Amino acid sequence: MRWASILASAMVALAACGTAALHAQGTGVGPEAAGSPDDGVILDMRQAFRRGDKARLAALLPRAQGHPLQAWAAYWELKARLEDASEGEVQAFLDRYRGRYQEDRLRADWLLLAGKRRDWAAFAREWPRFRMADEPELHCYAVAMQLQQGQVPGPAAVEAVRRAWLTERREGDGCLLAADRLHQKGMLATDDLWLKARVSIEAGRTALARAAVALDAPDAATSIAQIHNGAARYLAGRSAVATRRERELAVLALIRLAAQEPAQAAVALEDKWSAQLDAGQRDWLWGVVGKQAALKLQDAAWGYFAKVTRLDNLDDDLLAWQVRAALRAGQWAGVRAAIDAMGEAARQGAAWIYWRARAERALARSQADRLRAQQGFDAIAEGGDFYAKLAREELGLSLTPPPAPAALTDEERAQARADPGLNRALLAIGMGLRSEGVREWNYWVRLHDPGGMGERQLYAAADLACEYEVWDRCINTSELTRGFADFAQRFPMPHRDEVLRQARAVGLDPAYVYGLIRQESRFVIGARSHAGASGMMQIMPATGRWTARRIGLAGFTPAMLGELDTNLLIGTHYLKLALDEFRGSLPLAAAAYNAGPGRSRAWRNGPVLEGAIWAETIPFGETRDYVKKVLANTTDYALLITGQPQSLKARLGSIGPAPAGETPPVRDLP
Repeated sequence: MRWASILASAMVALAACGTAALHAQGTGVGPEAAGSPDDGVILDMRQAFRRGDKARLAALLPRAQGHPLQAWAAYWELKARLEDASEGEVQAFLDRYRGRYQEDRLRADWLLLAGKRRDWAAFAREWPRFRMADEPELHCYAVAMQLQQGQVPGPAAVEAVRRAWLTERREGDGCLLAADRLHQKGMLATDDLWLKARVSIEAGRTALARAAVALDAPDAATSIAQIHNGAARYLAGRSAVATRRERELAVLALIRLAAQEPAQAAVALEDKWSAQLDAGQRDWLWGVVGKQAALKLQDAAWGYFAKVTRLDNLDDDLLAWQVRAALRAGQWAGVRAAIDAMGEAARQGAAWIYWRARAERALARSQADRLRAQQGFDAIAEGGDFYAKLAREELGLSLTPPPAPAALTDEERAQARADPGLNRALLAIGMGLRSEGVREWNYWVRLHDPGGMGERQLYAAADLACEYEVWDRCINTSELTRGFADFAQRFPMPHRDEVLRQARAVGLDPAYVYGLIRQESRFVIGARSHAGASGMMQIMPATGRWTARRIGLAGFTPAMLGELDTNLLIGTHYLKLALDEFRGSLPLAAAAYNAGPGRSRAWRNGPVLEGAIWAETIPFGETRDYVKKVLANTTDYALLITGQPQSLKARLGSIGPAPAGETPPVRDLP
């Protein structure tokens, strides 16, 4: 990657914007652009910020004056001591960096602090100026503030709080506060409090479940720990439940039991508890038992879902798992019924449009039925994702590249090159501040202006990122255009010679290698995951050591995974071994690459399924999405490499158990 070129070009572009013009836009670097302090000061300050070293930040800040990324330096210094800062200091920062990403980022931090302090006066002053509006907890605080001030929030605001609270994965003060106050005002139903407890206890988030229960029954909240630690024991100690609270706690215990042993929960529900619960509670529990069985790929999953009497007693998540259980069981009527019961927003997702059309076609008794199925496929066939490709094949259409958009004009390119926000983002990425640069880039393309950049602006911004080989911003920004798609821009082929040579050397389809890398790292050579995977092909150190031994690579160390050639060498060899392990099945090998071969071996057991159904029913959400995207990417790269129409369905194939007595080609594949 041409980092020196990025740094130089970004500095030139920032300087060329001119101080007066930049101030007029409200986005410029100001007088500090005249100088150019050592980049090392900025990098040192980022490290000090991560350590929480306030003294070091204060000492270095004067030396950052004049650097194009001075706003980051000032942000880190103030953010590190924000709890002790005065409102005047905060306002001075907001004024100085008005229009920048850092202004709105610090405003969000200050609003969160004001909300936690219940300083509604300070919150009220800054909330209307918050442009990004990307913090659900702040929206919750805003509703809590309205209630505190005697105002009545509108239905949309109340629903936003409800949705944010129900879906949060970590305990947050703002949404819990808003939920409590809405409940006290009769604007959030008691049913929602117990719904929050249900989804939390199923996910093992005991603290969230306890907090939700406490809003309705503070004295019952202690029961949540007992349920979490021993659901069967909790249920065994109760022979009857007379009050709603007791019934709801029994439901939570059965949910917890289902997450551990679906069959045991089903027996307990059938034999003892069903008669003591209302219809809605029974249906929910059969949905949870069915989901947990489906997650374990148990054949009984569909039978559990079949016990649900009214599908509108389930939420969209449970209905999605009913669809998956029905697909594995070949129950197309169940697929259609579950999708029809989903909320409007969920029903309009490409996945459910596709599977409903498949169900409609499978169940068709007339030409009108077949026409409805075709209309479903037509509705999504013009997209470029996994389901659009499948829909096109169902319609008998070839998978070919979309028409190219009108070429960018010199003026459009020049505007992107002159954009100070994009240049600062590129500069940060070039200096090694990838997280900061990515956030700043995303802010300028999506959040600074209401609705984000226009389609042609996005196209030009993506082109700028491609020009400087910042491939993740190139791809992600290109994918934001909806009215057209530049196919080559969305599916770039960096390091073409190296990838093609290495893929062919080990006997892999280069399109498959490119499809996997695009999903793994977006071609960022220095990418590193939270789990410790490194490089373009995101290889874990242990996997790297095992593969190096296997292929006889002497002197290997995990640090070498950051080198392009070594990363490709190790990654392609491992992928080929995974492909051999699964007898050439691209979906199984991709799942193994993401979740490990042991899981992939287990997930293939059961009925023989078409590849698309198998992919849809993968228990891990991350791997389910990963396999779909890798296979869709592979199909698109094959289009680019060969110039010939392609088939996604052919690549998906069919998947079932390994033949009896088969010896795995690679016994110890990690």
